Amino acid sequence: MSEIKHLISISTYKESENIESLIKIIRHYDKDTKILLINDFSGDHTTEIVNKIKDKNIEIIERKKKLGLGTAHLLSIFYAIKFNYDFLLTMDADFSHDPKHIPSLFELSKKNSFVIGSRYCQGGKTEYKGFRKIVSILGNYVARKILKINLKEITTYFRVYDVRLLKKLPFDELKASGYSLGVKIVWFMKVMGAELIETPIHFRDRNKGKSKIPKMQIFISGLDLILIKFDELIKKRSFNNNNTYKFDQKCKHCKYSFFSKFKKNIYRCLVCLKKEKFISK
Repeated sequence: MSEIKHLISISTYKESENIESLIKIIRHYDKDTKILLINDFSGDHTTEIVNKIKDKNIEIIERKKKLGLGTAHLLSIFYAIKFNYDFLLTMDADFSHDPKHIPSLFELSKKNSFVIGSRYCQGGKTEYKGFRKIVSILGNYVARKILKINLKEITTYFRVYDVRLLKKLPFDELKASGYSLGVKIVWFMKVMGAELIETPIHFRDRNKGKSKIPKMQIFISGLDLILIKFDELIKKRSFNNNNTYKFDQKCKHCKYSFFSKFKKNIYRCLVCLKKEKFISK
């Protein structure tokens, strides 16, 4: 029986104050799993700090400017698909996602499953207070009720995917940004018949640095939620014969080969976001 391949992916932007400590604590709980860092050009020392860490199972992809959490998350998915990982765990770099939960998240993962670390299921905790906590609870409640998803938490990116499910996603429909993208992927997991699993976590306020969540994100997420529901009502779906990702072409601009279908014959590189036209043979 072949060994199960796990991947941990972390998206970073201006996290030089946190990244070394975060990796050290991850390695306390998980000694060997490959760690992929997707760093939006931070203008700080994140990359230099990572490159000084002597760990052969760490890889960093440097993007040349801030391109956003949504496309960084998609890039981690594409990496897991391209290099034949079995399960992909994603997490934030600011210590809001405690690395001590990594082993339990992986342990719960199995074929055809989606596992999410939940602040709001029984046993979960959050350090959010006041208006921020109200918005988070209300946003989760409205989203899961409208989309009829039987989870208490669907917005956090502390989650584990079965990569076999990720291979079936229609990436030409995954153009939302930030947390809206995360919600839409959870909805696709439900539509594909994945077993939805949540496990309690202690969600902490960020350790150092400033929050990167745009102020317009609440409005944008609300609009995206309406579009997802409308999409659910009008489309009949099949998740076979996926041709919405491409790894056999190198980007002319950055030389990586992680292309997501944008529209007919147009693909978008997830490292630099430049678009190229590929004609199917």
